Amino acid sequence: MSEKHLLIIDDDEDLSFIISDMLESYGYQVTCAESSEEAFSLLSENTYHLILLDINLPDATGFELCKELRKVSTVPVIFASARTSENDRVTGFDIGGDDYLPKPYSMKELLARVNALIRRTYGFCEEERTVTFGDVCVNITARTVTKSGELISLSLREFDLLAYLCEHQNTAIPKEKLLSEVWGAFSMVEPSTLTVHIRWLREKLEDHPANPIYLKTVFKVGYMLEVKADGSNKKAGNV
Repeated sequence: MSEKHLLIIDDDEDLSFIISDMLESYGYQVTCAESSEEAFSLLSENTYHLILLDINLPDATGFELCKELRKVSTVPVIFASARTSENDRVTGFDIGGDDYLPKPYSMKELLARVNALIRRTYGFCEEERTVTFGDVCVNITARTVTKSGELISLSLREFDLLAYLCEHQNTAIPKEKLLSEVWGAFSMVEPSTLTVHIRWLREKLEDHPANPIYLKTVFKVGYMLEVKADGSNKKAGNV
């Protein structure tokens, strides 16, 4: 499978090390945070495919963190906690948790739950994913872009933005959604940064950047990658 990035938020450093070591051995990339403050900082700078979240953190509760996260992101969350009452489990699901794993748990069960949630969220397909529009081919799996067969150099953030638009092609994506999904759930990046990155992508991928036919501006909403069924678009002005 393509590498998925997981975030563990737990103040038990030893347990986090054991979990991350196990998950990394199965192909996951793992980052750990020991407090909500550290987690917010990481989430403002990075995007993650799944979060394993303890409830009892030194500076807040996992419930509080999840509430804030759900305002800006739909990233899957597994609560893992020694708090096992029915009320806690129900609260975890009600505020947006996707699973609830009581401590202590086995590494085998944790891995099974992580794998299952990753499959439900991102699908079973492990084949190469490509999106083609005009003479541009975006290989999401290999993280490469070509135009007329020539490799196009993109920054990490430019590619992440393009890949997100590709995966939601022909859908108007609000600017706030793009900022949270590409730059991080709690990022303080200004909307103008998104505008600049869109301009850079147009300059590299559109034949006429000032009159784009693929990377469209959707008035009062955000942006959209418009791709016709045959991969070709007629020339038109901004939406």
